[in-house]
Amino acid sequence: MAIDSSKRAMRGATRNVLSTRFGLPDTVADGDWLDARDAIDGPASAIRTSVQDIRSRTILSYNSSPDVPFDRSINPFVGCEHGCIYCFARPTHAYHDLSPGLDFETKLFVKRDAAQILEGELRRKGYDPKPIALGANTDPYQPIERDYRVTRAILEVLAKTNHPVTITTKSDRVVRDIDLLAPMAEKGLVAVAVSVTSLVPQIAMTIEPRAPHPLKRLQAVRQLVDAGIPAYVNMAPVIPAITDDEIEAIVARAAEAGASNVSYIPVRLPLEVAPLFRAWLDTHFPDRAAKVMAIIQSLRGGRDNDPNFFSRMRGEGPWADLLRTRFRIAKSRHGFPSGRRVLGLRCDLFQPPAGPQGELF
Repeated sequence: MAIDSSKRAMRGATRNVLSTRFGLPDTVADGDWLDARDAIDGPASAIRTSVQDIRSRTILSYNSSPDVPFDRSINPFVGCEHGCIYCFARPTHAYHDLSPGLDFETKLFVKRDAAQILEGELRRKGYDPKPIALGANTDPYQPIERDYRVTRAILEVLAKTNHPVTITTKSDRVVRDIDLLAPMAEKGLVAVAVSVTSLVPQIAMTIEPRAPHPLKRLQAVRQLVDAGIPAYVNMAPVIPAITDDEIEAIVARAAEAGASNVSYIPVRLPLEVAPLFRAWLDTHFPDRAAKVMAIIQSLRGGRDNDPNFFSRMRGEGPWADLLRTRFRIAKSRHGFPSGRRVLGLRCDLFQPPAGPQGELF
């Protein structure tokens, strides 16, 4: 179902079609008075963001993917108001009978008790500490974190237990927690990756409509570095014929900000993301939509998406070789180390949280 442009101002997706993978029905008129409300009352105002609590029995998600540099992660929120059209996490909203389109960025869920659940999981006998990834799915510093402060509560638990953590975000809100992150960095317990996909405000506003300005993100990198916190810049994703001409400029700005390294990932379009991305191209870049998709397919073995380990993160073919070469040359020019080397974090300092009985004494 396409949504009128006046109602989706500052949103990423142009439509709200439900997934068919789980046999969920699309939204259809059923005779309810709401079906005719626009005709009766006039067009509704812009779509608002709603937030609901979601309760979880566990908070740590484990994976065994060989091309992912962590085996566990925490997602404080389900859905993301940043509205990035390319977000590979969009399909997860289908599990909640909601659309990976506009629902993903407007109907959010918050795990208010994430920190308390985490304490219980870290307290379990035999728990083996390894770096936890915050921001592996949706952004831990999206706008609603300002009020809910779930990410901060999680970091407080990790700081108290000397547990290593990596953070990935496209928000400068991360600097709010420097008071927690700096002491952790002194112990070798934290690293932060900040995503910068474009330096052009008009493009950034289109592909990431509710994410902070890219220059604010680079300023956040500088603030983190100045506080002694290892910070990286990730151009994720690179969108051919839209953002790939900025590779050299982003690498240069990352160097100016003091980033420890810079990396990239070609755009991925899994499951429902591909049709949403195509519709977005038709709306915002109709002059080059066919060209963009042709290049993406050349990177993905003739398909919209390549789900295979390793190749999904770097692409294949001449375009993938060209991206790799350009990044290698740009990184060398600015003194970055080769490859995607990330600072190793310490796991030997971990101290399990005290149990309820222990806290009494």
